[in-house]
Amino acid sequence: MAHPPLSIDDLHAMDRVGGLALSPDGAQLACTVTRGDMAANRTNSALWLLPVQGQVRPRRLTTCGERDGAPAWSPRGDRIAFLAKRTQDGETDKTAQLYLIAPDGGEARRASRFAPGITSFRWMPDGRRVLFAAWTWPDLKGAAAQAKHHQAFVDRKETGYATGEALYRHWDQHLPQGRVLHLWLLDVDSGRAVDLFEGTALELPRTDAGSAAYAPHPDGRSVAFVHDPDHPPRPAGRWALSALELRSRRVRTLVNDPAWDLGAPAWRPDGRALAFTAAPVGQRHTALNRLALITDDHRWRCVSPADWDHDVDGPLRWSADGSAVLFGAEERGRRHLWRYDLASGGITRVFAGGWLQGFDSQRNQIVVAADSALHPPRVLALGADTEEGTTPRRLERFNDALLSRRRLGVQREVTVTGAQGDPVQLWLTFPPGVDPDRPPKKKLPVLHVLHGGPYSAAGDSFSLRWNVHVLASRGHVVAQVNFHGSSGFGFAFRDSIMGRQGELELQDIEAASDWLLRQPWADATRLDASGGSYGGFLVAWMNGHATPGRYRRMVCHAGVFDRVATFSADSFLHRPRDLGAFYWDDMAKVLAQSPHAAAGRMATPTLVIHGAKDYRVPDCNGLAYYNTLQARGVEARLLWFADENHWILKPRNARQWTTEFLDWIAPRQRSARASG
Repeated sequence: MAHPPLSIDDLHAMDRVGGLALSPDGAQLACTVTRGDMAANRTNSALWLLPVQGQVRPRRLTTCGERDGAPAWSPRGDRIAFLAKRTQDGETDKTAQLYLIAPDGGEARRASRFAPGITSFRWMPDGRRVLFAAWTWPDLKGAAAQAKHHQAFVDRKETGYATGEALYRHWDQHLPQGRVLHLWLLDVDSGRAVDLFEGTALELPRTDAGSAAYAPHPDGRSVAFVHDPDHPPRPAGRWALSALELRSRRVRTLVNDPAWDLGAPAWRPDGRALAFTAAPVGQRHTALNRLALITDDHRWRCVSPADWDHDVDGPLRWSADGSAVLFGAEERGRRHLWRYDLASGGITRVFAGGWLQGFDSQRNQIVVAADSALHPPRVLALGADTEEGTTPRRLERFNDALLSRRRLGVQREVTVTGAQGDPVQLWLTFPPGVDPDRPPKKKLPVLHVLHGGPYSAAGDSFSLRWNVHVLASRGHVVAQVNFHGSSGFGFAFRDSIMGRQGELELQDIEAASDWLLRQPWADATRLDASGGSYGGFLVAWMNGHATPGRYRRMVCHAGVFDRVATFSADSFLHRPRDLGAFYWDDMAKVLAQSPHAAAGRMATPTLVIHGAKDYRVPDCNGLAYYNTLQARGVEARLLWFADENHWILKPRNARQWTTEFLDWIAPRQRSARASG
């Protein structure tokens, strides 16, 4: 009997690996393993230890918490710190706190009691203290005052939110509500916490509270960090780079250039150089991140070659001897691990994806977590001098048993000629059991799945939300176009859509559709289109600009419908740069890039999906799109979540999302022509 195809329940039953942290000697790896619980409608995360050397089996390190995460080894390797919310000694955490556990197991010990909670942290070199980021009321002094005000804030009866700042929402959070992100120093034995930014106007980036925003110097006397030099910060701001001396609290500006946006500082092990990312936003706001260094002369320079047309992603990691910097970067629908060599100035690929999801390095050891279209992330060990082509060693067997009992479809990568005569990448995923080289007699429906961003890409990856195998499970061939604007294809390709969004992308999608419909296995009467976020915008755009009747049915998830109404988004100052104008300066240009301006031509049946807590693409877009189709007499269905954001995260809601999606595009459903 043939195995069944992959289902949404299977995805949430899988173990998802993340948060890689190598021990200082490189012998063990701590990581988080997350699994969905459909019955409880939640996800649970625990810490695991994976031996890097020898034949010892992986073992679970924590069992008490629901969401243990962000493991980090102490410099001596005797303790692992992590963030969690737990009940211990009769005290229940209401916010994330720092815990310590020995690598050989035992009971974890709470190391912090910081009432507002900890968002990220990093060990200091002495192994006795950690730096952490936390939302802080800047006019208050000391952790006790913060705790008192936090309790009053939690207990308040008022629900109104008053602000005079421009940066006041992010994804699904209301910011800052009087708070800013400060850097604190915690003694893990005494629990004493000190606000390092107290009495200053400094704050960490509100939109990125991760530990990649700051880095302690190897001598433990200072910390480098990125921050917004503008006060108050703005949504479309840039970041500068400074250093703070812990004893004197003196702040020294390292780089503050209006033409550059900086991030991800990382000290060389000897402390004599600082690596970071730098994007020349003064030239173009879509500029790619480059690798930059500050060395002994205190001057900074970009070191990645000017013709190396890739976007350098943080975090950055130095090799143990300080001769190289490791980082991730995309390339044509895949994401690899790269190595910059200081002596030669060259960049080489260390590990080829699939899709690199994370990595860490210590001494002579590198570990990566990488997935592909055929499996979720796997943990692999490399040597520090690994050359591409050698075989990485897998450290776990998570999900192998489940995948061995499921059928996955074949995936192919092809190239079509798109807008401006440029080559455009197209990924295909076939239904389970279909051999594209021996197409079945019965032709197959085709489904476009358009990625978001637009500065992202479809590719050799295993998505939890838009899993191509689940979407192909009922018989569709899934097509993913990396249209103009996609990441991983160089700056010119990425920048090409500015001021004319929808134009080149539609040409690419239509070129892909033409190619698809010429294939012997394709059913020309059942061509569907779907997309989320920017992909949702493109689906709405297609409904008003593609040839009527060309697409049978559509699914629009969290898509922009009205560019003017979307000025309500958290990223409202980013959008005019992409569109090339503010709506009050050039309404015609903005409307020329807004799907709602072509509403009179929309006739394709559409499932519209949106979450009420989506502040990136507010749900006024989805509701207006659905209402427009209803008013025009076009078949439409609305799936609206009162408790979800830009993504659908709760397991039961994810199941409902998938069921509604697959039912809407089921082969029995009528085409636009038939329903009209």
